[in-house]
Amino acid sequence: MFGYYVDMALRSLKRSPVLTALMVLAIGLGIGASMTMITVLHVMTSDPLPGRSAMLFTPHLDPLPLDHKHRDDGPDPTDNLTWPDAMALLSAHRAKLQAAMAGGSLLLRPARADLRPFTVSGRYGTAELFALFGIPFEHGQGWSSGDDASRARVIVLGKTLDRKLFGSASGIGQTVRLGDSDFRVIGVTADWRPQPMFYADLSAQSFGDTDQFFLPLSAAVDLKLQINGNQSSWSKNDSGEPMTDAEMTWLQFWVQLDSAAQVQAYHQFLMDYSAQQKVLGRFQRPATEAKLYSLMGWLEHKNLVPTDVRLQLWLALGFLVVCIVNIVALLLAKFLRRSGEISVRRALGARRRDIFLQLGIESATVGVAGGVLGLLIAELGLWSVRRRPDDYAQFAQMDMSMLLGTLALAVVASVLAGLLPAWRACRVQPALQLKTL
Repeated sequence: MFGYYVDMALRSLKRSPVLTALMVLAIGLGIGASMTMITVLHVMTSDPLPGRSAMLFTPHLDPLPLDHKHRDDGPDPTDNLTWPDAMALLSAHRAKLQAAMAGGSLLLRPARADLRPFTVSGRYGTAELFALFGIPFEHGQGWSSGDDASRARVIVLGKTLDRKLFGSASGIGQTVRLGDSDFRVIGVTADWRPQPMFYADLSAQSFGDTDQFFLPLSAAVDLKLQINGNQSSWSKNDSGEPMTDAEMTWLQFWVQLDSAAQVQAYHQFLMDYSAQQKVLGRFQRPATEAKLYSLMGWLEHKNLVPTDVRLQLWLALGFLVVCIVNIVALLLAKFLRRSGEISVRRALGARRRDIFLQLGIESATVGVAGGVLGLLIAELGLWSVRRRPDDYAQFAQMDMSMLLGTLALAVVASVLAGLLPAWRACRVQPALQLKTL
């Protein structure tokens, strides 16, 4: 029977091509506009590390003086940690894995004569960074905690940068010159590109290209390498080393906690540490200011979705509702014009639910056609989004879930639009219609 109803639906749609085209266009435009913005929102709020995100947490302390005033239009200094606090948490080793890190951009001077110097962006971190985030290796390995302590000049390259510098041969054991220093290559990672870049300073960059290198944080501090991201200082004097200053935040810190008990214990550790620092005179604020965010909780806290994106999403969904209302009117007019045909079928023994199913399949057919058109319109809309200068724009692309979601939304929207017209057509009294035939 299903095939029979599909055949009847196609015949009915062919009998009124203009009306069919209007309905397909309406649902296509509504679905295309909605799925464009839903896809953008999906990209900006998706889980960057499925399977590991539930175990990753970022601790945050508040070392600011009581008279420090937060700027509403600037980054929050407590989003990052100071060097002494990060090293204290690292040495305490209260989590299964932990790592301090910061981003940096450096000038790379290739040894090859055919390559000119160029700038690369990467990550300075501590030894457990790779295991913590599950960064896969193509060749070699990361550095050890001993390398951190000795400030070793070693580096791990991303696969793309490794191939650019050394071709098909692995760069393990080779020397790379970054800035004014040489680093020995000890590992090559596979492509690792979580989006959003949860582990970075989100006030500086939320979305972007993969890190092209990794090197020890201690070496970066020792060499005074350039730091990307927010560096907030409330010190009243310029003496000392800014990077190791107890009154400047610039480091990100992540830990792995495998159970609720570990999460609770680590949060208590943070509050105890804050209370201890308050007794020592470093912290002035209550210990309860210490926070521990889960990965997804941190992204929610940072509210990466701009207000204009949310507004555009609501406008697109409103446009979809308008399209559905128009389709309801078109289907109602179409179905009621077929009252005579429906009455004959009823007189020949068709039940109301048979008629309802037939008309519902016709509505779903319109939805499938509108969904295909909506996919094309959504792809065009996403192409226009990718032309924007926003850092998230280049990642506005449909994945398989969004493709299937577009078709599903189109079918559901059209079926919902057809419910009232189909129900109204089923309620027509056959006897009254048959008298007029």
